[in-house]
Amino acid sequence: MSETLPPAAGTTAYRVDELEVVPVGDPAGIDSFQVTDGGDVYRNTSPLREAFAIFAENKLAVASVVVLVLLVAFSFLGPLVYHSAQASSIIRQNQPPSGSFPLGTTPNGRDVLGRLMIGGQSTLEVGFAVAVFATVFGLVYGLVAGYFGGIVDSVLMRIVDALLSIPYLFFVVLLASLVIPNLLLIIGVITAVSWLSTARLVRGEALSLRTLDYVHASEGFGARRWWVQFRHIAPNLLGVVIVNGTLKVADAVLIFAAIGYLGMSVPPPATSWGVMLSSGITNLFDGYWWQLWPPGALIVITVLCVAVLGDGLRDVVERRLQKR
Repeated sequence: MSETLPPAAGTTAYRVDELEVVPVGDPAGIDSFQVTDGGDVYRNTSPLREAFAIFAENKLAVASVVVLVLLVAFSFLGPLVYHSAQASSIIRQNQPPSGSFPLGTTPNGRDVLGRLMIGGQSTLEVGFAVAVFATVFGLVYGLVAGYFGGIVDSVLMRIVDALLSIPYLFFVVLLASLVIPNLLLIIGVITAVSWLSTARLVRGEALSLRTLDYVHASEGFGARRWWVQFRHIAPNLLGVVIVNGTLKVADAVLIFAAIGYLGMSVPPPATSWGVMLSSGITNLFDGYWWQLWPPGALIVITVLCVAVLGDGLRDVVERRLQKR
């Protein structure tokens, strides 16, 4: 049984345990107990531990993290153990799953399992890189537009509207015909069409938050505008931004898969799940089902796990903001 001894003026509060007396807020990270005036006892935990506890309440989110970790390990550590990804042979084209090739072979005679590992690298890299760049740029852009309002908001949002009016498939086809695609270019292209919705979402939230009393109070005390934006408004947007950012991962994976049909993918011998899916659809009516279902299943699993992870992170952020 533990309780907190109320400190006298100028003294330190101590917690009385069965074996020892330690200061409240002990730097070793030991949980402290506080006693309110009404006699209620509650435990003080670190913010990180509390965030983990809130996230752990969502069992689906925890499971999604486990699955995503396994996918990352499969894509980036798998090729270090499984070495048949790049080897091709005409005599083993389109072979069904067997002991030698657990998921069969491709039309080029490459092992499908090994190709899934290599394809997962580019797919996950594009998904997470686009999510980070699009979310950060969209957050800053929308925050500036929503906070300043007026002519600044009008000009910045008309730019967004103009860019949204351009069909991204036309943009992709044009680039594919002019340049040789590579991973960095693909990330830039998908980011260019992904940050726009984030900017509009953040701008709408910022327009509402800038009218609240605590923002006016901060401005009245002489706080600089950038401080008000990123210290008082941006933290209250984290719940929306984090969920939107996780959805950007899913959107980027799907867009990357879609533009693979149009020739905008990583150059061979590298591949992606989208390219493998496109090839599998082409050969589906020949009975080569093992070339279609594995990459399609991995894309669906990745998208679902990222979406569920976003819900779990939103719960953590919103619970923390409610206590501020």
